[in-house]
Amino acid sequence: MENVFPAVENPLPKLGKDEAISWFCVRARTRQEHVAAASLRRLDGMEVINPRIRFRRVTARGPVWATESMFPGYIFARFDLKRALDPVQYSFGVAGVVHFGHFWPVVPDETIEALRAVIGEEEVRLVEPALTVGQEVEIATGAFAGFHGIVTRVMSARDRVTVLLEFLGRQTTVELPLDGVSHEGPRYQLQAA
Repeated sequence: MENVFPAVENPLPKLGKDEAISWFCVRARTRQEHVAAASLRRLDGMEVINPRIRFRRVTARGPVWATESMFPGYIFARFDLKRALDPVQYSFGVAGVVHFGHFWPVVPDETIEALRAVIGEEEVRLVEPALTVGQEVEIATGAFAGFHGIVTRVMSARDRVTVLLEFLGRQTTVELPLDGVSHEGPRYQLQAA
């Protein structure tokens, strides 16, 4: 009986000695980037980067600190593709290594170094709210919760902001904590009076 299936080449790329250990993009299971990173770090000699961002999120109970993946669903690992592909793919929390058919793209070292410069040793980048004068905001806490206004002054040293509100038929200026406002609205320019 004749074999109807053609012989398949080794799908793993041929890498030179200098390229044997490279950075690859690893897909993590949904919301398990931290689990996949911890699992891969347990493998012998595995370098892993799990970049995250930390920011204040406005919730119904007030502003809270949140930490999320910078690249949801993805982390970066440095390994020898030929020797470690199976252990990486079958690690807890890992969904697979990013590839296109029989091609596994390598993440350049320069890209990883630039990413490390942004996230630091802790692998967390703090994202500060970027309020500007003239920006529309919604007040999230306190007596004016739910009111909309326009930022008239940002006092970043004190983590406070001054907001112009329409209250009881007239415009009123209110000073609020920076984390007490949600700034997802459109930007407006104040007109000189």
